[in-house]
Amino acid sequence: MAAGSIVDVIGQTPSVWLDRLVAARGLKGRILAKLDYLNPGFSKKDRAAKGIIEAAEAEATLKPGQTVVELTSGNMGTGLAIVCGIKGYPFVAVMSRGNSVERARMMLALGAEVILVDQAQGSSPGQVSGADLALVEAEAARVTRARRAFRADQFHHAGNARAHYETTAPELWADSEGSLTAFADFAGSGGTFGGTVKGLKEKNPNLCGYLVEPEGAAVLAGNPAHTPGHPIQGGGYAMPDLDFLRDVQTDGYLTVSGDEARATVRALAQEEGIFAGFSTGANVAAALRLLQGPESGGVIGVIACDSGLKYLSTDLWA
Repeated sequence: MAAGSIVDVIGQTPSVWLDRLVAARGLKGRILAKLDYLNPGFSKKDRAAKGIIEAAEAEATLKPGQTVVELTSGNMGTGLAIVCGIKGYPFVAVMSRGNSVERARMMLALGAEVILVDQAQGSSPGQVSGADLALVEAEAARVTRARRAFRADQFHHAGNARAHYETTAPELWADSEGSLTAFADFAGSGGTFGGTVKGLKEKNPNLCGYLVEPEGAAVLAGNPAHTPGHPIQGGGYAMPDLDFLRDVQTDGYLTVSGDEARATVRALAQEEGIFAGFSTGANVAAALRLLQGPESGGVIGVIACDSGLKYLSTDLWA
């Protein structure tokens, strides 16, 4: 059946067993990857964008034709550009210059206004730190006030985690035929982890949720951020207190280096034909490590967060 608009086809992405990747490393167990890079905006953030805007419409906190503003690494901005464009809301994306240029170009193509913010002193291109994000947040807040806009506020708006609770979790569970024993996710806003783990634990209370952070910035695990800069775009901002994690049980923490994420996503492309980005590599690397240890023989769910097409200008595919 044909959909009425592109917004109606967000979600219900396919899932794929990574059995070749697992077998090639001599591991016991399975990894199920939900291919959210096949959403219209090529990322899992389409779900959160739709969830936030439709919740705001239902609550009447977003007025007809009102401008929407949000800070983004590019994926949430792309999702919001799509949803806002279809629904008639002007959208302004505020993004660090440290993110890949493909993201800005895609948002512009979808009708968004894009404001690029210079990185903090000492930051490296392609490595967006918490200090960089703070500068983006300050600019997003300024633009919101100046334009009397609606702030999508992905780090706090309940529509983010609710979207994953209502869609990602039941889809993963059904795709695994009720066999999942664990879920691992690289933390950005925490919405994917918080919403998905909450939904999956309702299906299987014994399921373990593992938070993944970049090596050197594992603040959610209680460690100091001695290396806040890293190439895994879209998360790992060294923010120790995330709203969406407060009421969700976290059963374990893992760290992944930029090199490990890079090597794993390249292996994923060559061995499984899945062309994804840095955070997908972090998720799969974490899942492989879990099969080497506490989840040996288990079934681990992960998200293929975004497309490798968003990183062609970076060293990911150099």
